[in-house]
Amino acid sequence: MQITTSTVSLTVDDVAASQAFFTGHLGYQEQAVAEGFAALTRPDAAVDIVLLRRGIEVLPEDQRDRHAGGLILAFTLTGLEAEEKRLRDEGVEITMPLREEPWGERLFQITDPNGLIVQFVEWVSPADAPGESM
Repeated sequence: MQITTSTVSLTVDDVAASQAFFTGHLGYQEQAVAEGFAALTRPDAAVDIVLLRRGIEVLPEDQRDRHAGGLILAFTLTGLEAEEKRLRDEGVEITMPLREEPWGERLFQITDPNGLIVQFVEWVSPADAPGESM
């Protein structure tokens, strides 16, 4: 098996709202769009995203009414502070402020209009983490 790309499929109530959020703030581009469906992609290593309207008949019956919940879509990047500032300046609410964990993970979170949690992560050596002193 050779995997050529990774895609996460998320069931939401308002496809257009999430689509606008991901294209407007996170640099995604529309790959395919139809009623109750949007396929989004980026030119970098980010996972592709498929948004499906809850209840859409293309899903098996036992999956149609589920909502994407308990899921965190995490992106590892560099320049975490600049990205947090850019999103804040664009009016995106930071739902978990920038924080640093003792194991070297720096992160913050935002939430899209359908409640999808997006987390941004930057890894640093614990000894090099800002605010750490020896």
